[in-house]
Amino acid sequence: MARISLTPPRTLLNRVGAWYSRRTYGKVLDPGLAVGHNARVLLAYVRQERGAARWNRLDPSLKHLAVMATAAKINCSWCMDFGHWEAGTLGLPMDKISKVAQWRDHREDFTALELLVLEYAEAMTETAPRVTDELAAALLERLGEAAFVELTAMVALENYRSRVNSAFGLVSQGFSDACAVPSRV
Repeated sequence: MARISLTPPRTLLNRVGAWYSRRTYGKVLDPGLAVGHNARVLLAYVRQERGAARWNRLDPSLKHLAVMATAAKINCSWCMDFGHWEAGTLGLPMDKISKVAQWRDHREDFTALELLVLEYAEAMTETAPRVTDELAAALLERLGEAAFVELTAMVALENYRSRVNSAFGLVSQGFSDACAVPSRV
C-alpha cells in the first residue's frame, strides 16, 4: 500500500497530467499521482522526463537494460513492472528482459557490451557508487563520450525514479499481465 495518498488535489495541472497519462499509458501512473501533491516538484519531474525522452546518443535497448538493472538493484516493483511493459512497447526480447535482475546467472544471454552496461548500472546504483576506472574506460571505448554521458544520466535518473517510488511505497500497477521480471530478493 502506498505511503502517500494517490488522490492529489484536483488542480488543472493534475487533471491535465491524468488525461495525458491515460492517453499515453492507458491508466494514470501512480508516481504522477503521488508527486501531484507538490506542483513544483511535479513540473520539474515532467520537464526532466520530457528532456530525457529526447536523448538519442545511446542505443535504446542498452538504455532500457540500464534502467531495468537499476530498478532491479533498488528492487522497485513499480519500476520493474512498468519497465517490463515498456520493453514490450519497444519490441525488446522478453526472454532477455526477464533475466536482467539475475543477469550474472545468465551471462550467455547478453552481449559483451550489454554485460558492461548492466555492470555499470549496478555499480552506479551502489551506495557509495563502485564504478571503476576500468569499467568506465571499457564503456567509453565502446560507446563514445556522448553515449557514455547519456548512459550515466539514465542510470542516475532511474535511481531517482526507483528510490522515490520505493520511498512512496508504490508497487506494481499491473502494466504487464504478469511481470516476468523477478526481483533481486
